Amino acid sequence: MDPDLSALDEALDAAGVDGYLLDADSDVPDQRYLSGFDAPDPFVTLYDGDTHLLVSALEYGRATTASRAETVARHSDYTDGAGSREAAGEVLAAFLNDHDVSSVLVPPRFPVGVADDLRERDVAVQSEDDGAGVLTDIRAVKTDEEIDHVRGAQRANERAMAAAEELLREATIDGDRLVHDGETLTAERVKTAIETTLIREGCALSETIVASGADAADPHDRGSGPIAPDEAVIVDIFPRDNETGYHADMTRTFVKGEPSDAIEEWYDLTEDAFDAALDAVEPGATGAEIHDAVCDVYEDSGEPTLRADPETETGFIHGTGHGVGLAVHEMPSLSFEGEELEAGNVVTIEPGLYDPAVGGVRIEDFVVVTEDGYENLTDYPKTLRVE
Repeated sequence: MDPDLSALDEALDAAGVDGYLLDADSDVPDQRYLSGFDAPDPFVTLYDGDTHLLVSALEYGRATTASRAETVARHSDYTDGAGSREAAGEVLAAFLNDHDVSSVLVPPRFPVGVADDLRERDVAVQSEDDGAGVLTDIRAVKTDEEIDHVRGAQRANERAMAAAEELLREATIDGDRLVHDGETLTAERVKTAIETTLIREGCALSETIVASGADAADPHDRGSGPIAPDEAVIVDIFPRDNETGYHADMTRTFVKGEPSDAIEEWYDLTEDAFDAALDAVEPGATGAEIHDAVCDVYEDSGEPTLRADPETETGFIHGTGHGVGLAVHEMPSLSFEGEELEAGNVVTIEPGLYDPAVGGVRIEDFVVVTEDGYENLTDYPKTLRVE
């Protein structure tokens, strides 16, 4: 994948600097994107129209073959062989001088100590004014290859969701608890099934959400303990493909047993809100307009939203969606101030309703914006009752 970096070129010209500099490990999505390299320790990427890497001796061989950089240098190239992993100021300044770079633009979260070291060595360091950064904006528009990477992560995600749903389906109701293989079914057991499936699929995740009952009323409660019958269980899985680094994101709400009237009504209403959001997705539509479409559905049915009441703690209490890519949460945003969408954006659609007295319901797919609308990258059924 060769990204279109014309916007980065324009940013460098506007700032009047020689290059763009990153000092981070590849868990930072901008670093992975610009360098095309995956390494656990911090390394330096310089862009001056071409891409150049400065890495440790440990990573040098792999960087020369696995990255997309035009040149790769080692710390020891600029020392007597004792360069540090973090690229000390003198090493970094020499590396920049090697490329005739005396001024750099850096992202808002660039390490302050590195910036100070460079300034002491007469390298002008200018931080981006934009809160997100130009690379973050560039990453919001995906290439066909990136979309394929996200689609691949989603296929693994769907198999993990199927494993979670199967546990609920196989469980039996024993009074006020669900039993599977003679043991109480817990959120932890469902998470284990999800995680082991993803490991087999070549994916990883730091955490997932399996929240039921009152836990499900908090959109970011990870969930714990026994899962009771008749209660809504929110399962939200957002894995990362180990090879490509791209994420997927999907949520389903299940009930084993008989859902309450309130949960059934919420689920039907959330499906309507979901459909309204999808109907609004197209190039030129704004994230704010899509969010408004969801709020309209909920408010027309008398449900509270943050749009109608910024102080509400129940009802629809989050945005409609966000971008997905090398980060699980990235631009663009589908919320109050969501910007205009363009073809190549990959965004979630995830309306939901929450109240500790009832529980929670959320449905989430994610789509890629196309020239004439959208393509849903999610291929998993939406069914409340697990029977």
